[in-house]
Amino acid sequence: MISKQLLRALAVLGIQLTHSKPRQPAGRGKIERVFRTVREQFLIELAAPGALAKVQDLTQLNELFTAWVETVYHQRIHSETGQTPLARFTTTDPPVLPTPAALHEAFLWSETRLVAKTATVSLHGNTYEVDAALVGRRVELVFDPFDLTRIQVRYQGRGMGAAIGHQIGRHVHPAAKPETSPDPAPPTGIDYLALVHDRHTAALRVAPVNHSRLPHHAQDITKHVDTASITDTAAGGNTGDDAGLEAELASFATLLPARPLASTTDEVIPGQLDLLQQLHPNDDDDSQEHS
Repeated sequence: MISKQLLRALAVLGIQLTHSKPRQPAGRGKIERVFRTVREQFLIELAAPGALAKVQDLTQLNELFTAWVETVYHQRIHSETGQTPLARFTTTDPPVLPTPAALHEAFLWSETRLVAKTATVSLHGNTYEVDAALVGRRVELVFDPFDLTRIQVRYQGRGMGAAIGHQIGRHVHPAAKPETSPDPAPPTGIDYLALVHDRHTAALRVAPVNHSRLPHHAQDITKHVDTASITDTAAGGNTGDDAGLEAELASFATLLPARPLASTTDEVIPGQLDLLQQLHPNDDDDSQEHS
């Protein structure tokens, strides 16, 4: 017995269902002949001694089969048609591929229900309210079998809006079987993220910034320094804070490009604040030594 949901999907996609009698391969001659050709011309090559040992995995086997199909099978003249399979396929119009919307519609399920006097319908224990104009009529309920909270109502092929759920006790159709997820693959021991990182670095050809090797106060250096707070700190005589500020200035100097020694002693920027002079306002010798 064919599922009515399958028949609906075939009707939406415009596919004709053709049956053959069980246990009679003559009714499936076109399909059986292809299998015979694959066995006699492709698989027989893998039966040779040592041939199968050269195939490492399924991917390589698929590559060999694709090469055989496109190089041998598609290029050989068929005894009945007098054409190569590739030439015969390209002489006709290309197959019409369904749109994503048509595929979504094809795999929706539907049920027919009679609308009660209360303008409600029931579906597997759930109760829905529909348009009152549909009372006493048979309507089609279209839905996703894994989500019974959203039901579309159609009458004679026309959309009549969405059904409003009143009592929802079942969210999945009882005939809908979820796909079982395959077992997780065993760990391979390959550091995938490291490989991605190496590929990204090679593509950019620029070494990434190593944040661990930056100076400890590199982020603090970028902050604006309030001159008033520095003066207050120097006046307070806190030698610990002075040493910390000098360490920040020293680390900041390592990040600047090197300059000639002659320019560092003679060059003076007008209006520039000498932070070391603020730290030691009464010690001219020390400030000159630091400058």
